[in-house]
Amino acid sequence: MTTQQYESLAQAAQRTGLSTRTLRRRIAAGLLPAFVSGRLTIRLKVEDVDRMMKPVIQGLMVG
Repeated sequence: MTTQQYESLAQAAQRTGLSTRTLRRRIAAGLLPAFVSGRLTIRLKVEDVDRMMKPVIQGLMVG
């Protein structure tokens, strides 16, 4: 049996370098699943946050 790992918005933001506001926008847009723990605590699955982060294609120039 696999145990799901969850983290708070603040933990996910710190780990990914994204702001909590950006994470909330992605949740609102349906791009990032979120779960409510208690009345106000939002929890995210670590694997969902990791999946949201896309690798940069080597050699891709942005600008």
